[in-house]
Amino acid sequence: MPAVTIRNLSDETHRALKVRAAQHNRSTEAEMRAILDSAVRPQDRLRLGSALAEMSRKIGLTNADVEALDQSRNARPAEPLRFA
Repeated sequence: MPAVTIRNLSDETHRALKVRAAQHNRSTEAEMRAILDSAVRPQDRLRLGSALAEMSRKIGLTNADVEALDQSRNARPAEPLRFA
């Protein structure tokens, strides 16, 4: 698992992190992980699979439709582009 080192963190910030971690009953390191996770993976982020499933439901796409699309598609690999 990757590790991250944060240099030149002010004493005030470190102290605030320790207080916040104590309020959440976890270690300072666990608190920093939680902060980073929430910053880069917010709860309201767009999830592509969920968005596509919702769109499919709205237009009335069924499993039978998806199976029909799979049956009709050409399974042969595409030819590479040729540049003259």
